[in-house]
Parts: sequence; structure tokens; C-alpha cells
Amino acid sequence: MSTGPKVCVVGSVNMDIVVRCPRLPRPGETLLGSSYKAFPGGKGANQAVAAARLGARVTLVGAVGDDAHGRELFKTLEGEAIDLSHLFVRSGRASGLAMITVAEGGENTIIVAPGANATLTADEVSLARVAIETSDVLLMQLETPTSAVLAAAKIAADAGKPVILNAAPARAIPPELARLVSVLVVNRTEAGILGGLDPSVEPSRLALRLADAGPTAVVLTLGSQGAVVAYRNRPKRVGSFSVQAVDSVGAGDAFAGALAFGWPAVHAAFRAKSPDEFALLDLALAMASAAGALATTKAGAIPSLPHKGEVDALVAQHAGSMS
Repeated sequence: MSTGPKVCVVGSVNMDIVVRCPRLPRPGETLLGSSYKAFPGGKGANQAVAAARLGARVTLVGAVGDDAHGRELFKTLEGEAIDLSHLFVRSGRASGLAMITVAEGGENTIIVAPGANATLTADEVSLARVAIETSDVLLMQLETPTSAVLAAAKIAADAGKPVILNAAPARAIPPELARLVSVLVVNRTEAGILGGLDPSVEPSRLALRLADAGPTAVVLTLGSQGAVVAYRNRPKRVGSFSVQAVDSVGAGDAFAGALAFGWPAVHAAFRAKSPDEFALLDLALAMASAAGALATTKAGAIPSLPHKGEVDALVAQHAGSMS
């Protein structure tokens, strides 16, 4: 049995329909795709699996429909040894569905029909109170109702647990939720929307702008260019790993799940005023960056998520030489 950190994920569970094509279509344009395939996914599910494959003990709080997609999603997540006692099945509702277009270079566009994900309630999150309170970190996204996200954040904050919010898809974050977030994870586009700035603004400035809302850390992911973190209002560049990218779907979720795996050690060192705090921060960020890079080397979201041995090997291989 794993002795890794306990990670509670509140988030979405979708079936991903991935269509591969030479390039992304323009508005009003019809393109012929080269292939398509269905993969289990959803930001909540992806991030839960990402953390579990690194050795975390994961509980997932969410909702699926009682359809064929829901049954397949449940089976897939059970196979990852994730606690699904708070994954609610909705009678008569469709499971969430994501339509994903992937270009030859790996770039993608995603549109999500939330289905059962949109029905997750604050009361149901409260039923997972013990799982949240006994976790080492709470990890969430914005593909489920804000009321459910806020309810989970309140439980975690009251219990003194760090709250990681991957603010995707980007939408206004209520001040009462923003105050409870320990770590905000966004990409450049999401940062621009949330910070009210042009996304082309220098990344450190974007991260510091978002840090004004109060999180201990803001992590701004930059794809193949790595990331920028504003930790305790001090910006820091995080290097990237050079890999042969095939498909960027799931890379951001791999990053977030790996960050959740490493963050409890950073949080504990911070609270203990340990001199190891910044070394642990660097390790957590390196593992997250490596996991995100490895996820681009295979097709699909969950199928591409790396295991701990792969992440450790890539981090060790590039120790001190990340680009």
C-alpha cells in the first residue's frame, strides 16, 4: 500500500473524444481529421490519476452519469487505485464529454459539455468532509460548480490544509474563494483573463499580479518554455525538459497532479520554518515540469500520464541542466 501524501481531488470526470488533424480549424472552416479516439479524461480525473501514479493516496470527489461513458470512467479510475466513494452516479444524466482537436504539432483546442459534472453540489462535497480534512492537500479545478469548489476550499482551509486551484477553464473567482487558495495554477491565457492583463505581458508580472489576491504561490505554466512561480511574492523561473511532443492534451493536468504530490512537503517545511523549504519547492516544481513534459510524448490524457519512475528518471537525467 502506498505511503505517499494523501491528495483529495474535487473535479470533473469526462470522456474525451480526440480528433487528430493537420492543423487547428479556423472559424467557419471544416477540416477532415486523420483519426479519432475516445479516452477517459476530465481535469479532475486526469489530475487524480497523475497524482496516484506518482504514489499519492488519492480520493476523487465528482459526478458521472449512469451511461456507458460513466461506467467506463468508473472502471478506469478504479484501476488506478483511486478512492471513488465520493464519485456520485447521476441517474438519467449523461457523463461529461470533451471534444478535443489535436494538430500535428501537438497544439489543441478543447470544448467541454459538462453533463453530470455540472450537478455536483456543496452538500455532496460536505459528505466528503473527512476525506478533505484528513488529506495533505486539496486539488481542484473550475469544471465543476463554483459552489462545490468553494465548499471544499472552506473545509480544507478550516482544517489547515493547503488548497491548490487550477483555474481552468478561466472564469471570475469570487473573492471568498480566492482568499482560501494556497497555490494558484494557470497557463498564460488563464493568467491574462484572471489578472486583467494582456497575456503577452512578461510572465513574472502576470504571476505577481495574481499573487496580489493572496495565494502563497502562483504557478504560471508556459508549455515548452517551462513555468514561472511567484512564491511568497518572489518570482522564480522553472526550466523545461526537452522531449519529442506528440500531443499536449493532459500535460497541464500532469503538471498539476505532480505539483499536488510534492506540495505537502513544501507546506510542512514552510510551517516548520525549515531551511529545506526552497529545496523542496524546487523539487516539487521540477517533478511537475517533468510530468507535464512526459505527458506530451503519448496520445490521450490519462494514457499519457507518467509513473513515478519515469518522472524521477527525467529529473535525475537533467539535474542542473533544465532549459
